[in-house]
Amino acid sequence: MARTPSTMLPLGTLAPDFRLADFDGRVHALADSRDAPALLVAFVCNHCPFVRHLREGFAAFAREYAPRGLAIVAINSNDLEAYPQDGPDAMRREAAEHAYGFPYLLDASQSVARAYRAACTPDFFLFDADRRLVYRGQFDDSRPGNGRPVTGADLRAAVEATLAGGVPGPDQYPSLGCNIKWRKGAEPDYAGG
Repeated sequence: MARTPSTMLPLGTLAPDFRLADFDGRVHALADSRDAPALLVAFVCNHCPFVRHLREGFAAFAREYAPRGLAIVAINSNDLEAYPQDGPDAMRREAAEHAYGFPYLLDASQSVARAYRAACTPDFFLFDADRRLVYRGQFDDSRPGNGRPVTGADLRAAVEATLAGGVPGPDQYPSLGCNIKWRKGAEPDYAGG
């Protein structure tokens, strides 16, 4: 397990477009959320211990904020040939078992992860109503084995500010997790781990 931090994409970046299928083949696009006051794009996978550590808290967070207008998509960009445990059948089970109330999409080409400069799982990107990046970084400071509770405090504060029409504070800390599993020889120049 390579401990890899977020790249901390520059604030103000316009949300890169995407059009991806979920584990059942239904296509979802950035434009689907055009009327939402905020959009959260989360890069996750099934097997990463960092994602497994917070997935219950993240699912609860999504259930809390979706009715308030936060659009959420989760994207799995791992190399499925090398990591079949992150494939569509496992994604379907993961979404059902943890009651994901948001689309869980497969980025088989890894092009969306590259466009967002996603580096790790989990990696969170929050966009305002104009789809400008206002927050990128950690869910909270809980990590496997550090004894801190999973609260979503950092992301929660950013979402609250954004939904209120404000701007999240400047103190934003990188997420930390497993590196995205890039296809051999296709690692982007910013990829860690």
